[in-house]
Amino acid sequence: MVSKSWRLSIIPALLLMLSPELSSAQINVSVSISPPELPVYDQPPIPADGYIWTPGYWAWGDDSQDYYWVPGTWVEAPQPDYLWTPGYWAADGEVFLWHTGYWGPQVGFYGGVNYGYGYGGRGYEGGYWQGGHLFYNRAVVNIGSTHITNVYNRTVINNVNVRRVSFNGGKGGVRAQPTAEETAAARGRHIDATSVQRQHEQTARSNPVLRAASNHGNPSIAATPRAGNFSSPIPARGAATPTRKTTVGAERAAPVGAERAAPQPRLSTPHPRPEAAPNREVPNREVTPNRNVAPPAREVRPVQQQPVNTPREVAPRHEVAPVEPRREPVQTQVIRPAPKSQARPAPPPEHKAEHPAEHPEEHEHH
Repeated sequence: MVSKSWRLSIIPALLLMLSPELSSAQINVSVSISPPELPVYDQPPIPADGYIWTPGYWAWGDDSQDYYWVPGTWVEAPQPDYLWTPGYWAADGEVFLWHTGYWGPQVGFYGGVNYGYGYGGRGYEGGYWQGGHLFYNRAVVNIGSTHITNVYNRTVINNVNVRRVSFNGGKGGVRAQPTAEETAAARGRHIDATSVQRQHEQTARSNPVLRAASNHGNPSIAATPRAGNFSSPIPARGAATPTRKTTVGAERAAPVGAERAAPQPRLSTPHPRPEAAPNREVPNREVTPNRNVAPPAREVRPVQQQPVNTPREVAPRHEVAPVEPRREPVQTQVIRPAPKSQARPAPPPEHKAEHPAEHPEEHEHH
């Protein structure tokens, strides 16, 4: 604890006494661990006229004893004609010192660190003030669909380092020294970070996802549309976002429901029959104690048996149809017993017999 407090208080005070160039810049943190490399991310579109881009940076958290990423964001200028000078880390031997950013009429020295989007290491190429209005360079600033008329186009050559170094000096740091103009800008009048910017940093500090130990240098929230607004973040390129994990869980949940609904298509496959048989029994046994899933499954099986029984009932009906022509010989049989019916109408032949009998009698009388 003694060594930690000594680093946070004594070292910055000694450096301010030894280096007059640093007296105008506020140093409030010193760490013995170098900050991670700067992540690569896309710039969200500007929300409205009068906003200035403030690049993201690595800050140090004493409570977590780790670096955490403060996302780049759009901030409304505190007053006209003021631009933002980003903070930066500078190595001094085995110690890394944090120089806080500030607002001023001119952009001062920020360690030569290439933060991108107009902050290539010297000055700001994203815009300038004129007549109380900000003119934006469309080649650097993402205007998007925002209606801004005070724009221009100026090509900016961005020599982006492959390593994306985030500190000045020391081993592997950026080799840059402040110019006379940058030193004068640091000594001139300027304003500290606004309350919105400080709140933005505190919100990032309380988010464990933004710690370097969690994101390994690729935070899932690399930039935000406005300071303090983390609702629509832009992740770093190659960052593992939590939404991808949820989609993987959804993909795993989908086959579970598909397995319960898949017994019918498995019946049609010839090869997996021996394997499908035990699988059919398992979901049926599991479903029966559950909610109302079992009744529809049991009703489906008798429904499949009914169409099988219906053709059996129809088959005898088709057999009855050929019975109808058998009725025709029945009619012939009805005709055959005609002699039996002739026995009943015996009177007609008797009358026929009587008439010839009567005729002889008549002949006899004659």
